[in-house]
Amino acid sequence: MATPSETTLLILGAGGDLTHRLLLPGLATLLAVEPERRVRVVGADRADLSPTQWKARVKDSFASVKTPAKVTKAVTADTAYRRTDLLEEAELRSLVQACGDGPLVIFFALPPQVTMKVCDLLQHVDLPATTRLALEKPFGTDRESAAEFNALLHRVTSEDDIFRIDHFLGVATVFNLVGLRFANRMLAPIWSAEHIERVEIVYDEDLALEGRAGYYDGAGALKDMLQSHLLQVMSLFAMESIAVLDAQELRDQKVQVLRATRVWGGSPKRSSRRARYTAGSIAGHDVPDYTAEHGVDPSRGTETLAQVTLEVRNNRWAGVPFVLRSGKALGSPRKQIVAHFRDVPHLPTGFIGTSGGDRLVIDLKPGAVSLTLTMNAEGDPLDLEQKTLSAPLAAPRMQAYGEVLAQVLDGSQLLTVRGDAAEECWRVMEPVIKAWAADKVPLETYAAGSGGPDGWLPDE
Repeated sequence: MATPSETTLLILGAGGDLTHRLLLPGLATLLAVEPERRVRVVGADRADLSPTQWKARVKDSFASVKTPAKVTKAVTADTAYRRTDLLEEAELRSLVQACGDGPLVIFFALPPQVTMKVCDLLQHVDLPATTRLALEKPFGTDRESAAEFNALLHRVTSEDDIFRIDHFLGVATVFNLVGLRFANRMLAPIWSAEHIERVEIVYDEDLALEGRAGYYDGAGALKDMLQSHLLQVMSLFAMESIAVLDAQELRDQKVQVLRATRVWGGSPKRSSRRARYTAGSIAGHDVPDYTAEHGVDPSRGTETLAQVTLEVRNNRWAGVPFVLRSGKALGSPRKQIVAHFRDVPHLPTGFIGTSGGDRLVIDLKPGAVSLTLTMNAEGDPLDLEQKTLSAPLAAPRMQAYGEVLAQVLDGSQLLTVRGDAAEECWRVMEPVIKAWAADKVPLETYAAGSGGPDGWLPDE
């Protein structure tokens, strides 16, 4: 039973990969940095795990991030596991009652459709006065289902206690972007269409499917990455200034960007691309054709690389293409935001070379920023070349899931996705989803380990 000074973290779906690989290690990094926190971990799932097996699983997850022994011992001494059919109301009620009357965080480490069914039951269960719901993306499967999901969640608790999690919005990502934009005088005045020609937000991975066919083959790169993570990053990049680091103000500004966002030119056929990897090699390891991966249904036509060009129709960004791209099994991982600056209006006659190509690059993993500028080359003083100034960004104190859990445990909404933003993200990508479903955009191919099909992103 939880004591009044601690919070119970109830993990639904505790037997799954998300809990073992990301959630528990994230919690371990949080408690290693903030050992004064009192968190009791309760796992629940249909799997039949003994107390010994559950504690071993917690220890193994904590060991994966080299957690101090004192932290591991404190958590495992009081952790518990309950075998529960989460779709049976009586069992769910008993599980919640066993967590006590203290502050409760319910983390849904479950498939989206199961999460909705559990929430439907929770509205009939008496919850502690302080109960927060932490939910993984995707938030629905389209705009209509996202709205229905929001209505269901609001029957369980208020929006202030709903935490839609996007681990891309970890503290380091948010603070680095906000700090870079608004904490210096040099960049703020040029952060607009007047000076920026285009923006690319790219998350290319060298990982292939890695056993995730159960989820990924039903989602694809567009829904898995662009519709959620990359739109959230774009809204941070493009938002107007905030006065304080306040959750409501930050999320208000982000959703204003999303409301102004449309597919470039209103044409998903011309402004989106999709492709799927074929057999190839990455770092000396053979990768099978995507359709040959275990659990994949080739008839679905699932893409593993997606690119969509968007426009933000407001005074600051009108006319600037925002290119969002993400894919798997690519030869060179690339996880960055690139702002390409416009050429100077006039290059003085007599200089040799070009002044074009200046850009700001923000690396998301690892965090770094580099500024490529045109300047005089060595040797001939009339010759121009580009030189790059680089600096690392502040390193995160803990893993992304640790940062997110800290905010949930504290009741801070700073890093979460608000309900209206979740619906807007689906609205933005809805035309593309429909065009792809109707085969109006061809499904291209690329060999695993390559850079993807030719001619997608503009040349650097």
